[in-house]
Amino acid sequence: MADREIRGKIAIVTGGGRGLGRAIALGLAQAGARLVITAARNPSELQAVAEDAARLGARDVIPMTADVATEADCQRVVDDTVSLFGGLHILVNNAGRGMRFVSESFIEKPTRFWQADSTVWKMIIDTNVNGPFLMAKAAAPHLIRRGWGRIINISMNFETMRRRGFSPYGPSKAALESETIIWAQDLEGTGVTVNSLLPGGATATGMVPASVGPEIRRQLLDPAIMVPPMLWLASEASDNFTGGRYVAAKWDVNLPPDQAAAGAREPAGWS
Repeated sequence: MADREIRGKIAIVTGGGRGLGRAIALGLAQAGARLVITAARNPSELQAVAEDAARLGARDVIPMTADVATEADCQRVVDDTVSLFGGLHILVNNAGRGMRFVSESFIEKPTRFWQADSTVWKMIIDTNVNGPFLMAKAAAPHLIRRGWGRIINISMNFETMRRRGFSPYGPSKAALESETIIWAQDLEGTGVTVNSLLPGGATATGMVPASVGPEIRRQLLDPAIMVPPMLWLASEASDNFTGGRYVAAKWDVNLPPDQAAAGAREPAGWS
């Protein structure tokens, strides 16, 4: 049912060139959505995702190089999406920068907050906190005018937000959880919902350091685990659900989507 409701919807997926963003973009495209995918770097990765989507039968996957930390880039992406496709329904705030920018050995040797490079700290906060805000700020007027829309923020486990040595990545995602709850309230009654979605465990993405060995890598979640809950959150089936937090690892694909969503939903924030 959710797949049919996605067909023809227009979406933006930030950080769509690799990892979770790539899996989400391909899942939405295969379900029939028309997509713009963005990344600040490596346009060749975006092009590869567009080509992979075409092999799956999807036609409308447009790559755009843009930095979510730059307001002009965010506005351009939204304006170009509306111009190309005639509107906007779904914004997936996935672009993020992780602990590898702080230290390649962040797992074995945690960096204390006072040891973190201030420029790197600001870059991660700009991408992970300000980026979703700037994208949502640009998108919200279009979604509100339409009277229907989705903002889906990609989050992570609460345990990781509290983990020793995980500044500023942990605090940045804690801020995103707060943004999700507040924006959901701000948009109440508009037809636009705001929810967060997370894998529910360590996932095989570029944020995992190269030093992690094969035994641990075999235990990592597949980024594709995000697709079933994403399709439900992006569909009309989730109309009455906002301000929530959904864990992909808890999504039971053997259940009807509404039941799977109930099992995957956690209390928002630390409530």
